[in-house]
This record gives sequence, structure tokens and C-alpha cells, in this order.
Amino acid sequence: MSAKNQRRLQKRNQLGRREFLCTAPLASLSVPLAFRRWNTFYTLTTKPTEMRIDDVSYDYEEFRYRTPYKFAGKEVDRATILNVRCVAHLTNGRSAHGFGSMPMGNVWSFPSQRMSYDQTLGAMKALAERVRNITADFKETGHPIDINVALEPDYLKAADEVSRRLQLEEPIPKLCVLVTTSAFDAALHDVFGKVHGLSSYGTYGRDFMTHDLSHYLGPEFKGEHLDQYLLKEPSPRLALYHSVGASDAIDKRYVRTRMDDGLPETLSGWIRYNGLTHIKIKLAGDDLDWDLDRVVRIDHTTSEVQAERRVRAWAYSLDFNERCPNVGYLLEFLRRLKEKTPRGFERIRYIEQPTARDLEKHRENTMREAAKLRPVVIDESLTGLDRLILARDLGYTGVALKACKGQSQALLMAAAAQKYKMFRCVQDLTCPGASLVHSVGLAARVPGVTAVEANARQYMPIANKPWEQKFPGIFLVKDGMMRTADLNGPGLEAVT
Repeated sequence: MSAKNQRRLQKRNQLGRREFLCTAPLASLSVPLAFRRWNTFYTLTTKPTEMRIDDVSYDYEEFRYRTPYKFAGKEVDRATILNVRCVAHLTNGRSAHGFGSMPMGNVWSFPSQRMSYDQTLGAMKALAERVRNITADFKETGHPIDINVALEPDYLKAADEVSRRLQLEEPIPKLCVLVTTSAFDAALHDVFGKVHGLSSYGTYGRDFMTHDLSHYLGPEFKGEHLDQYLLKEPSPRLALYHSVGASDAIDKRYVRTRMDDGLPETLSGWIRYNGLTHIKIKLAGDDLDWDLDRVVRIDHTTSEVQAERRVRAWAYSLDFNERCPNVGYLLEFLRRLKEKTPRGFERIRYIEQPTARDLEKHRENTMREAAKLRPVVIDESLTGLDRLILARDLGYTGVALKACKGQSQALLMAAAAQKYKMFRCVQDLTCPGASLVHSVGLAARVPGVTAVEANARQYMPIANKPWEQKFPGIFLVKDGMMRTADLNGPGLEAVT
């Protein structure tokens, strides 16, 4: 290790969490430590369990939505799925193939008032090509999390270069970089588990990772390892969160065009079809009366159907997709909702990020008063440890973990959230097939997570069809619960 890097490491270990985040040269990254002279640093800490990447390839699948999904004021009616395959080997020569998959999700990760859907998707595809080359060219040995730490600065640099080359009116944001790279990260975690003949979740302890968590999350985590913050075995069951888009029909009176394809066309129909007990409600965030009416109507319809089913307990989460103009809107909404439907209010389990994702520019939107009523979770803003710390300072009390931000980041943020005693949930990106198996597997391993969103069955059922017989407990839900006890196979489980 160079003398410069030795001094930097010694200084970092002497700093407190906030001081380190403020002084680290890579504090904006999803993890705070990634030395640019990776080769010098890494060769001194190598383990025989580490892998070397041999090849990386990718392709796309295109799907049309069965019905549009409206959130954040926009309707989405299609999806591009990025599938990544990789080959890697250990120092003893053993090799394996890995697979990762994720929707590109440009409407959510790269929202723009000036660029079209095709332009933002095209930018993500151009970035994916660069990410593939950067990842394939990495020739050091390592654990997937350390490889992700080493490569993320180059991924972010590539995003800036793509933005300039394509002359984008807005640069590719970091959230979009995380979504684009998440399938590559998943493939690396998948192949690492497979080359060791283990579930990927069996490879996050000291036997496989060179560093303890302080290397990624700061001095507070000294002597702790990632597997301490994960369940040894997957939770046997998770409740299914059903998403009600802003234009979805609540009951038959709201159906605009019948599809007659054998699947439900209303919320009431979905409750009966899947035996639902958890419902996520997408709200406008800029129309208080509409938002109140929407929740009241959903609660009324749900109560009728659950009484018919003799179900006494169910839950809601509320998602404003960061469209509330300020925290005052949220507080007024909650006050009036409690007046209109006290029982409906009591069924709310948490609220997803209600105001703008740029926390630095909107520090006035502190969530302390709202969080006294219900957990308020950071979602769109959660692009790294520094954002989690800032969100806590602004009164957020929970985190929304997502596989689409990368397995590496999701695991590290799950550990940090537990350390700081924050509420934890796992959310969707309309993930079908392998990406849903990945997301559900993550939810099943994070302590405290009891439910997981899965809405591709509503909007892209055709993409789920080939997976139903392989994972019936995930894709064929009849009592509102996903069966997850068997998610313990090699790698991330989706493709053997």
C-alpha cells in the first residue's frame, strides 16, 4: 500500500461518521471507501475465495404493460428488461456462470420534463454498453461488493461521458446509474455464490469478505460483518404488497376499458384473486382533495371485500412519489384522513418519500412531525450512505431497499438502517421474472421486513408466465403471502 493511502486509511479510522462522510474524496458514492489506486491496495488483501471476471454480456427484452401504471403524474405502458450474464473463476480454476436481470425503469430513475421516454431509455442503453466494457475489463480478483466499490467511480464517470456525447439536456442522475448497473452487480453476486456452491447470502461473512463493515460504512461498524445484519435462513413467508396506481380501477364502476383476459380488472377483484392483505396506494401529491378521496374510497372498498372474506386485519402504505410540495401538505393530509376514516388511518404502516428527492435543496422539509405519526421512508433519494445520513438528520425514520439500486448497495444500506434503528421495507420497480426472485430474496433476508411489493403480475403478467411453475410460491399467490423458505439455492437463485 502506498504511503499516501496508508495515511488516508489511518486518518479515516480516526474520524467519526459525519466527519468522514464530509472529508472522504468519494463521499458521494454509495459506499464511502474506494481507493483509486485499487490495484496497489487490493493485491495486499486478496483472499483465495475471491473471483476474477472472465466475460460479461447482456441483452434486452421488451414488454408492453397489460394496463398502464400511473405514478408521479405519468403513465407507464412498457418496460425494457436488461439481462446480464457473466463468467468468473476462482484462483483454483473453478468457474461458473452468473445471471442478473432488472427493468431499466427510466421514468422513475431518470424523470425529465425536457426529454422523451425514448431519449432517457436510449441514454441508459448507451450507459449499459459502457458499464459492460468497464466490468469486463476489470481483471483484479475480489468479492462482488469490493468489485462494485472499485468500479462505481468509473460507472459514474461513464454516465457523465455518455451525457456529454449524447448532448443530453439533463445529465444522467446517480439513481439512474445505480439502476443501469444493478443487473451487472446482481450477475456478479450470482456467479460468486454459484462458484462457491452457496446461496449468495452465505458469502457475506468473514470467510469470504476481506473487510469488515467499517471499510464501507465508517468506524461505527468496526469489527462487524455484513452477515451479522442478515438472516441466516430466508423468512418462510412474506406478505404481498399490491400497488394501486393512480389510474387503476377500485371497483367495477371505475373500469374504463374491459380487458377480459381472465385477470382481475379492479382492486376488489385483485383482493379476492390473490387474497391480499397489504395494499400500496399511489397518490398525486399535488391535489389534496383527490388524495383524500382516493384513500377513503380504497379503504371503503377494501373494508367491504375483507368483511366478505372475513378478514379482520390488513395494511396500507402510501406513496406520493416525492410530489408533495412540502411537508405541510403531508401533515394536513394525515390530519384530514384521520378525521374522515380513523380506521383507515390506523391501517397505514408507512409513507414513502413524500417530497422532492434533492434533499440538499429542500432541507426545510423535515419529516420529524410526520414520522411521529407513521414511519417515513427515504426512497428516490437513497443513493448512498451520505444520503441515508442526511435523511436521518431531516427526520426520516425508514429506508426503502430496492434490488434495482444494486445488491451491493441494498445490503450495505440494510446494515446501516438496522444500526441506526430505522424502519425497513423492500420495494419494487415492476420487477418480473428473475428480477422479482432477486427482490423477494433480498426481502426474505433483511430482518424486520415482513412484506414485499410485486406488481409485475398486474402490469406485465406475460413476463412472469415462464416463472410460475419454477417458483409457484412467489408467482402464484392465493392467500396474500409469498412462500420464500426455499430461496436458498446457489447464487441469487433465479437461474441455475
